[in-house]
Amino acid sequence: MGAGKSTVGPELAARLGLPFVDTDAEIEKAAGASIAEIFAREGEEAFRERERRVIDAAARCAAVVALGGGAVAQPGAIDRLGGCGILVYLKASPEALLARLGSGGDRPLLAGLSPAERRRRLTDLLEARRGAYEASALVVDAERLDTASIVDEIAGRLAEAVSA
Repeated sequence: MGAGKSTVGPELAARLGLPFVDTDAEIEKAAGASIAEIFAREGEEAFRERERRVIDAAARCAAVVALGGGAVAQPGAIDRLGGCGILVYLKASPEALLARLGSGGDRPLLAGLSPAERRRRLTDLLEARRGAYEASALVVDAERLDTASIVDEIAGRLAEAVSA
């Protein structure tokens, strides 16, 4: 949430000559509604079920896939995705993420919260998901690097991993 997946992903995909899949965008397209609307209308559990279906489909193709912030924390997601690709964690502090997200109004898990509550909620989410995030094969500093540098680092590290 706010790490830069939807910005870095398309550039990395272009560099690697692969298609780009944004799971949140795919969910919205299939539902004909925004993530916030899906959460409001159907709840988080229904959203996560939609997310699982999109992850399963994405795991069957060679692509750069941007996952929603909670996707890897879902049961079995790391196994499904890690079995067919290399997971990359774009790591940033809660402060950096909050600066990028602003009010967080379009993020269902942050909507309607005061700034202090948003920070606390984001910190709690990062802590709860840390094990899943850090299980990624590559961890990249998305806080101090610009988009081009992040793409360069990921592409370089992927090339090293493939040649090893």
